[in-house]
Amino acid sequence: MRRSTPTKGLALAVFAAVTMTLAAPPATATPPAAAPAAAPLAALAAPDISITNVQAHLTQFQTIATSNGGTRRAGSAGYTASVNYLKTRLQAAGYTVSEQYCSSCTYPSNNLIAEWPQGPADQVVMFGAHLDSVSAGPGINDNASGSAALLENALVLASQNPSMTKRVRFAWWTDEEQGLNGSEFYVNSLNATQRGYIKGYYNFDMVGSTNGGYFINRITSTTAAPLKAYWDSLGLQPEENVEGQGRSDDYSFQQGGIPTSGYAAGASARKTSAQATKWGGTANAAYDPCYHRSCDTTSNISATVLNRNADGVAYAIWQLAVGTGTPTNNFSVSVSPTSGSVARGASTTATVSTATTSGSAQPVALSATGAPSGVTVSFSPSSVTSGGSATMTVSASSTATTGTFTITVTGTGSVTRTATYSLTVTGTGGCAGGQVIGNGGFESGTTPWTATSGVITNSASQPARTGSYKAWLDGYGSTHTDTLSQSVTVPAGCSTYTLAFHLHIDTAETTTGTAYDRLTVQVGTATLATYSNLNAASGYALRSFNVGAYAGQTVTLKFTGTEDSSLQTSFVIDDVTLQAS
Repeated sequence: MRRSTPTKGLALAVFAAVTMTLAAPPATATPPAAAPAAAPLAALAAPDISITNVQAHLTQFQTIATSNGGTRRAGSAGYTASVNYLKTRLQAAGYTVSEQYCSSCTYPSNNLIAEWPQGPADQVVMFGAHLDSVSAGPGINDNASGSAALLENALVLASQNPSMTKRVRFAWWTDEEQGLNGSEFYVNSLNATQRGYIKGYYNFDMVGSTNGGYFINRITSTTAAPLKAYWDSLGLQPEENVEGQGRSDDYSFQQGGIPTSGYAAGASARKTSAQATKWGGTANAAYDPCYHRSCDTTSNISATVLNRNADGVAYAIWQLAVGTGTPTNNFSVSVSPTSGSVARGASTTATVSTATTSGSAQPVALSATGAPSGVTVSFSPSSVTSGGSATMTVSASSTATTGTFTITVTGTGSVTRTATYSLTVTGTGGCAGGQVIGNGGFESGTTPWTATSGVITNSASQPARTGSYKAWLDGYGSTHTDTLSQSVTVPAGCSTYTLAFHLHIDTAETTTGTAYDRLTVQVGTATLATYSNLNAASGYALRSFNVGAYAGQTVTLKFTGTEDSSLQTSFVIDDVTLQAS
């Protein structure tokens, strides 16, 4: 959740009334002793969301942050990895997934939208959470908690595949911490008709606070009714989310005239004595003692609060969008790897995997479209039973059209599911050749590099070898990790492949025998070289490597600089090339 700022008047919109049947509280969510007992209630149709699975997603987000400088801030490598984790899981489950680039964001980066392709397209209910953290920490409660709760709900909906009365759309927003920019960009991208399709937007921001409360956005609105009904069934006596008004992504939708609600467990505001009496916890202490701090880790989560929020999301989905019909047989399709390169006169392969997502296994016929002239795509076998896999072979003739193309792989059974494969056809005479690193001199901004904040810079403290910009990793004199990476497609059919860059190492370390600070150079999962403070020297030194082993592959070139707790070492990189000939 973003820091508190003055808010404009909130738009009020009324959602069509919903009818609901309440259930007795699940055994994992027993009401506090001080709360009045709920009346006996009929069984809920909604599934119980596994808190263990939600916590497993939180662990993944923590690992991503730890591997990327301790943060998942919008625009950072940690944020990109978070998007990729969600996207992979959702595509495999059968969602229609898209990334929307927010060009006006403070840190330009992608929103992730996933739609379950069932139900009427003009009757949409949206469930959203911001995916970014602040720079200071991994952002596990704020807001991996909301992101993970929605991801697990999305996966459960896909696995059960019930009949749908409305279309369910999930969204994970970028740049929320800088001013709700990602969700505002999305709402502004919709025309009036598209906004009218959205019958309600539900926001989930900080739903696992350790000293948490049970708060609902616009609690008396019709939109909030299913959320409130579920917590009422647990005897929780929820309250209006006063602290969060105008501070999270529901505000963007309110400003767009779309009805909103959502759950929250509280941020830096303090729990009152009355709230502690009915909910438990500590009076006069913050709902989240690690709000926007480095201690917002997986230890900063109440499993009970998170479980009640995740189950409430499921209840709302089932009340608002799920019909009474029998779940149908369903499956998913995926391709690994998701991209590849083939030279004229050559071929390449990938694996097409299927999985049964609901009902029974079924025959799935495989086909492909989108191949350019001169390229053929075949499958062995051409039909599998869902749960099985096939080898996809892509062959290019000597006159195949060169360039990059999107191949759509289609699985046809009782339903149709698709996956995409990015194919690059290269070369005349088998070798496209040339320089394949983009913006190797860093003079054109950050694209297509992914880097820790501040790494690509024109600071005069460490001059560039050529031009004004270079990549400067570390140099802080304190424990720090910087990364710089780029995805590269290495052409096939060439004779030589040389990766080269110029490296300057400057250090304040005085040792002549201990490598305290290190720079690691990787291609894919292989480490090409490691440099340290022991390699410090004046000026730039040319470093070059033979990377012919990666011909025809799309791999990630990555530089990782790590610095210990004292005495700076700067690793300065410029003029990166990968020449194929």
